[in-house]
Amino acid sequence: MTTSHSFPLEPTPVHVPDEVLDDLRARLWLTRPPPDEGNEDWSYGVPASFLCELVSYWREGYDWREAEAAINTYEHYQASVAGVPVHFMRKPGRGPNPVPLVLTHGWPWTFWHWSKVIGPLADPGMFGGDPADAFDVIVPSLPGFGFPGPLRGFADVNFWKVADLWHILMTETLGYEKYAAGGCDIGGIVSSQLGHKYADELYGIHIGSGLPLDFFNGPRAWDFARNRALTDDQPPDVRARIVELDRRSASHLAVHMLDGATLAHALSDSPAGLLAWLLERWNAWSDNGGDIESVFTRDDMLTHATIYWANNSIATAMRYYANANRYPWAPDHDLEPVVQAPVGLTLVTYENPPGVHSAAERVVAFETGPQGRWFNHVNVEAHDHGGHFIPWENPGAWVTDLRRTFRGRRP
Repeated sequence: MTTSHSFPLEPTPVHVPDEVLDDLRARLWLTRPPPDEGNEDWSYGVPASFLCELVSYWREGYDWREAEAAINTYEHYQASVAGVPVHFMRKPGRGPNPVPLVLTHGWPWTFWHWSKVIGPLADPGMFGGDPADAFDVIVPSLPGFGFPGPLRGFADVNFWKVADLWHILMTETLGYEKYAAGGCDIGGIVSSQLGHKYADELYGIHIGSGLPLDFFNGPRAWDFARNRALTDDQPPDVRARIVELDRRSASHLAVHMLDGATLAHALSDSPAGLLAWLLERWNAWSDNGGDIESVFTRDDMLTHATIYWANNSIATAMRYYANANRYPWAPDHDLEPVVQAPVGLTLVTYENPPGVHSAAERVVAFETGPQGRWFNHVNVEAHDHGGHFIPWENPGAWVTDLRRTFRGRRP
């Protein structure tokens, strides 16, 4: 596919109405913080002092229109895909033969978490790379995560159903005969499902973490520990790592899978509450050394939060977890590995499993372990820098690794 590919849609720039922003500021003025003594170290969750300062800036200093203008430097489109409204951002490829690439975000991401890698992937020559590595980059919002607005009529939305939507988007709506896919978190398993079900129509996929497609299946899928016991004979580092990883994700998975709709009533009504719930994950899951603003500036955090707030999307975003379990993944074939398309991975040591201590060990553990057997992996890399939001935290590694995955696999 080349740059001569005629794009079939008319651009629809992102715009949040003034009345939505006015309502947001009014609600921020009425924020009532809870008592929060002895929590300056975040050990009980997001400190009221940190949140109140950020809420004040959201109300009086943050400029959404400035963020909106930056977002609209890229092309934006809306399309109905199998009856589901879909928003996506696009950067046309500049090179001799750009490959279509759909990038899928996770939770609590937005499409804008890909903004640091879009330019180098679409126009590598502009960033000191080889124009032969160019991609025509498509970055959708997961339905129900933001634009084009609240998701209705798709109450059973989950990752494998979105994979079907993306395949229709890329092949029917946009007319690409073959394409590549990439993603992290929920976007990683969306991409893996594409590489499983539609392998013959993909050049390959590039993902982070490498979760198995049945991760959310089973009666205790909300238990991040997967019933791993803490025993006295475990090495101290293994025991400590199990506890650390559980603390990062146990409440997140349990609440989203078991009680998401209840929480959504509070988060849809209170922008401060919404920000706190998002903020805890951005802080705990990023490799920030105890300083979240070393990864996300205040403006960054509030841009992502405003995307969630303006579209009243927190309820449907959280529902992905419950629906991945309620409508469990099932294979479309019995071939091995399950994901037949060529797979590249970018891993980070911040997310190393218990007993794995270095980037080199992470690669070996993945390639020889049960996760690796799910994938036709052709390029596995691990990095010491970066956390859960890899394309945002370490964009150079993501771009380099993804380019390597697809070299030799272009038309």
